[in-house]
Amino acid sequence: MSDLKNKRIITVATTGAWPTKENTPNVPIEPAEIAEEVYNCWKEGAAVAHIHCRDDMGKAAMIFEKFEETVGLIRAKKDCDIILNITTSGGVNLKEDDRIKPFYELKPEMASYDCGTMNWANTTVFENNPKFLERLGTLTQEVGVKPEIEVFDPGMIYNAGYLVKNGFLKPPLHFQFCMGVPGGIKASTKNLVFMKDVMDEVAPGSTWSAFGVGAGAMETLYAAVALGGNVRVGMEDNVLYKKGVIAESNMVFVARAKRILEEFTLEAATPAEARQILGLK
Repeated sequence: MSDLKNKRIITVATTGAWPTKENTPNVPIEPAEIAEEVYNCWKEGAAVAHIHCRDDMGKAAMIFEKFEETVGLIRAKKDCDIILNITTSGGVNLKEDDRIKPFYELKPEMASYDCGTMNWANTTVFENNPKFLERLGTLTQEVGVKPEIEVFDPGMIYNAGYLVKNGFLKPPLHFQFCMGVPGGIKASTKNLVFMKDVMDEVAPGSTWSAFGVGAGAMETLYAAVALGGNVRVGMEDNVLYKKGVIAESNMVFVARAKRILEEFTLEAATPAEARQILGLK
């Protein structure tokens, strides 16, 4: 791994569950739009694509056929070796079986794993109950999909530690620190340092990435790079490129992240290098 010490993974989250065409006309919603955006982000330097899909009305959904079409279109681009990371949380109040089926059937290399329940955006409950997390962990191991442990507060890191001890998650883990979501931890350098310290205590040897929502996005991006982590960017987390300016595409976020890495004399990992860093087969 010594030859990878200057490599950092850029994950792009192109769509997410919340931004609509009313929020920004540039967010990709349809499978063909998402696939094309992922392909172009790969060309800009993204090594991982975090995949959400929508229903025909553009709303958050876990419709298997939409994921099947999107993944098929991406995989059909034979020159593109980007790592696919399918969400298991395409919204709130969804059926557990619907959340599981896309990764279980399509077998991407990674799938998101939200490691606890929270009051999402101070408006509703984003439920990830203990039995669901145990089932989800067991099934990811069954099909050989690596969980990306999404944590919105430090308690979720301790949840991951419990799940490792009881065999539902298998180390080494990969964490995604999700910061700045109302109901979760604020996006700040101080809080990111704290989250990393908790991770190092609970799950030593883990890899990690981070992103910030809203006003804390850039601080989190720079802090993650400075602290030795990987980064996530994209319209799932922010539709503004900077204050008052709507992003033209997901590619501009990836290009900026790559430039920031270069300013730190680092390089964006290729998908092949990211597979080594993450321990993917």
